[in-house]
Amino acid sequence: MNYYSTGDRTLRRSLRDAVLGGLAPDGGLYMPEHLPELSTKQLASFGNKSFLQISREIAVSLFRRDLPESEILSITDSAITFDTPLEEVENGVYSLELFHGPTLAFKDVGARFMARMLGYFTRGLGREINVLVATSGDTGSAVASGFWNVEGVRVFILYPSGGVSPLQEQQLTTMGGNITALEIAGTFDDCQQMVKMAFRDSVLNEKMILTSANSINLARLLPQSFYYFNAWARLGGEEEFYVSVPSGNFGNLTAGLIAGRMGLPVKHYIVATNVNDVVPEYLETGVFRPRPSIPTIANAMDVGNPSNFARILDLYNHSHSAIMEAISAYAYTDDQLRETIGDVYQRTGYLLDPHGAAGYQALKQHTPKQKGVPGVFLETAHPGKFSRTVEEAIKSTVEIPSKLRQASARQKVSIPLTTDFSEFREFLLRSQD
Repeated sequence: MNYYSTGDRTLRRSLRDAVLGGLAPDGGLYMPEHLPELSTKQLASFGNKSFLQISREIAVSLFRRDLPESEILSITDSAITFDTPLEEVENGVYSLELFHGPTLAFKDVGARFMARMLGYFTRGLGREINVLVATSGDTGSAVASGFWNVEGVRVFILYPSGGVSPLQEQQLTTMGGNITALEIAGTFDDCQQMVKMAFRDSVLNEKMILTSANSINLARLLPQSFYYFNAWARLGGEEEFYVSVPSGNFGNLTAGLIAGRMGLPVKHYIVATNVNDVVPEYLETGVFRPRPSIPTIANAMDVGNPSNFARILDLYNHSHSAIMEAISAYAYTDDQLRETIGDVYQRTGYLLDPHGAAGYQALKQHTPKQKGVPGVFLETAHPGKFSRTVEEAIKSTVEIPSKLRQASARQKVSIPLTTDFSEFREFLLRSQD
């Protein structure tokens, strides 16, 4: 199957070329020219299947035109070694816990799947692959874990200095080996822009094979659809439901929209953001107005120019009215997120991280319009990653998982860079010597 660019639908590439290239030559993002539609019978069967079994079926449906089925199953089995359980927080409100992977964040699913797919596509290539990734927190640690010591692959993680939580920084700067952390004196948007500029730089692309592990890469994005089907299956797999998605770069929401196109019966999609509210503003005004991001306690959503919004526009043929019909959006301040974390913990005993707090609050704000329809919000990272913020909100201590304690004990190693692209460019070129 071919994959086209959101910038120019006539520009088409194979899955291999799209994954290895990351970004389309015209700067657009790749989209599949065809999305499989699952049968009612197949969907109904998910209620009796595990997350891995569901993931295997979705992966085969998505990639059977591009890879041998045995390879798809091997990639999936190696990537999906943990569950994404659904927990009822209160009547009709459920948390899809996406923090049970190696780095305790939702991005483990896509990053691990992509690492293994990239390994398949680079067999016998004879040249080193250089993975560039910008992160506002969890992407960096998930990619570092997923790609650590993968033969023939080097990973460069760009993160904003002071813009990730201390534990997130420890996770992405302490791996060593083939993982290099670049501490950028700027915002996530600066990091993302530097990565995009690298893909368009002719000298870099002549000297190096570059690809991305951000959600701009299809191999990172599409597997994120797996857990939406798992959420529905755990609800019983019989009725429509609401989905509330904490959103920064909007890859997670895009994967959910793709799941809907494949047959998942989502009644309505709900976007939750922090004060970086360019998408809520777009839904209200019809104008997409990117702007510099603002640091918040929900740092993974500190994005002022979300890349994947181009895919959302593409899915709805740039129709504001169609997007409005499918999606609602709500934005929250730090104080509102703190209040939600404290309130939910006090009433129910359930512990939210700042991003899950946004998802919960948006779900509650929307669903009273249609009572009786179950709602699922995505809890995207373990609250222990934001222990200082969460402890202040609940006025109690948070147990830190052993995986995070181990990361905090290792020595941070990062290379400081400015936002000057020429400095980043020269660093990459020197890394090849």
